[in-house]
Amino acid sequence: MNNLLDPSILFFIFGIFAGLVKSNLEIPQPISRFLSLYLLMALGLKGGFALNQSGFTLEIATSLGLAIALAIFIPLLGYNILKYKLDKLDAAAIAATYGSISAVTFITTTQILDQSGIAYGGHMAAAMAMMESPAIIIAIVLTNRIRHQRQGNTTSHSSIGSILHESFTDGGQLLLLGSLVVGLISGDSGHKVMAPFSIDLFKGLLAFFLLDMGLIAARSISELENKPSVTLIYALLAPPTHALIAFFLCKFFAVQVGDAVLLMILASSASYIAVPAVLRHAMPEVNPALYMGMSLGITFPLNIIFGIPIYIWISTNFV
Repeated sequence: MNNLLDPSILFFIFGIFAGLVKSNLEIPQPISRFLSLYLLMALGLKGGFALNQSGFTLEIATSLGLAIALAIFIPLLGYNILKYKLDKLDAAAIAATYGSISAVTFITTTQILDQSGIAYGGHMAAAMAMMESPAIIIAIVLTNRIRHQRQGNTTSHSSIGSILHESFTDGGQLLLLGSLVVGLISGDSGHKVMAPFSIDLFKGLLAFFLLDMGLIAARSISELENKPSVTLIYALLAPPTHALIAFFLCKFFAVQVGDAVLLMILASSASYIAVPAVLRHAMPEVNPALYMGMSLGITFPLNIIFGIPIYIWISTNFV
């Protein structure tokens, strides 16, 4: 559990503490947005530089294929479990949230892997980007089907085309992919030029960003008051279940340890930025506090504090 001694994780825990004691400590929204974009840009560059060295191999194709398979299977599994306990629209929204990914959890994991000396492929940044959209599309398809079944519901159907456009042109995701391409094209020379920006500053800015995330996570916990108990159970049990599914797939396909850890953390994470932004417009019937409280108030802290070291331990010992 040396992960708990990492300064970034300690700042995250401190942020939770400050939020729970209702401190007036606050990170201005423009700074928080800048930090988010910086981390995505730095991660994309790092992935592109690594891909420039490794090239595209069968191993990379396998990891990307598993990422897409998980991004499709997990939201379908979640919906078919939750629809028996919750309103079907609520079930679809939660399934989309947990079928997508948390970029911050992924970025934090890569930092821990770097410190632990565990290698992983630069292509995993692309895997992260590819796993963000399938759950959103599945949720919209399910939502339109549910509305159609409920005769007399006048809510307009959401266009799959507009959802696809919104998903793939989202600023953060586009920056991540664009930075990956820049790193891939510029190679070693670009790596030397950008190292002070994308490597030297990374750890400190990640710690600052996680402080902000801790403050937000503490506030999100209160949003789960008076919510059905199944939501709490799902927020606690679904992430490790999804991680184990990813683990067995990685073991079967002989995925290297670092990539296996990242696929496990991607499978176990839940979105609190991209998916909620889309669902607020596409599924106005569902209260955002439901899926935001689950993903940011419970799953995100548990993954950051406990999930990362546990999944690293499982992968290093059993993959």
